[in-house]
Amino acid sequence: MASYILRRGLLALLVALVVSFGTFALFYFATDPAQTIAGEDAPPEMVEEIRQEYGFDRPVSVQYVAWLGGVFRGDFGESYFWKQPVGELIREHAGVTIILALSSLMVTTLIALPLGIGAALRPNSWVDRFALSTAVSAQAIPNFWLGLMVIILFAVMFPIFPVSGDATWRHYVLPALVLGASSVPAVMRLTRTGLLEVLGADYIRTARAKGFMGYQLIFRQALRNALLPVVSVLAVQLGHKLGGSVVTESVFSMNGLGRLAVESIFNSDIPTVQSLILIFVLTFVLLTLAADLINAWLDPRIRMG
Repeated sequence: MASYILRRGLLALLVALVVSFGTFALFYFATDPAQTIAGEDAPPEMVEEIRQEYGFDRPVSVQYVAWLGGVFRGDFGESYFWKQPVGELIREHAGVTIILALSSLMVTTLIALPLGIGAALRPNSWVDRFALSTAVSAQAIPNFWLGLMVIILFAVMFPIFPVSGDATWRHYVLPALVLGASSVPAVMRLTRTGLLEVLGADYIRTARAKGFMGYQLIFRQALRNALLPVVSVLAVQLGHKLGGSVVTESVFSMNGLGRLAVESIFNSDIPTVQSLILIFVLTFVLLTLAADLINAWLDPRIRMG
């Protein structure tokens, strides 16, 4: 198990470094950071002075190593637009996105797993058709449209929850529902397919012959192996929610990392965008690694491969 963890950890670190360097290089090729800091109407002499002062005249690889060294020391640089340390900006906005992502993942799990298990236990029944219809509907509805509909229903027609903001737990109910609904189809279908496949396996028939029935058969014998792909998908979905909640945060006016990323891109705030991308990549890679390790623990055959 230790060698498996080491292999997967080194691969995850390599992926994070390659993606972060590629993004770093693309930003410097796409725009001139010295011109961004100086302003569009700045004279060439001022732009050149800023380029030398900030070290933009050095090779991109040298700048990346220097920036990465600062990141390891906890220094993400200073925002060009907000004129404050990037680390402070990220800390101010991270809590909203983390709470929203975890809440939406809980919504996904509470809806998708029961639907998938029920559909697998009653294939071709009304339960199965209802679960598949729910999955198709959730996949077909865009997040922004669903967000507007729940605002109209639960904040305008029936004023139960707030329309915008992130001050209390009530502000997270509608955004979590909208963001969590987008992941229901994938998790539900994987749960249904995986459980149907496992229930037809030889060891399940043997367990039935030995007298295992009901809860013991489903939750202690079948579901453990059926959830292997679901664990991976949930980890990936959590990574997407942490880094891809831009639309939901914009619809509900939540001041999270997704909204910060959009504003930074619009204002050419390169240090903030670079730091956010690195954080999103590391989060996605670490969650994928965690899913691989959980799967290896659930199924020893994986780490033997």
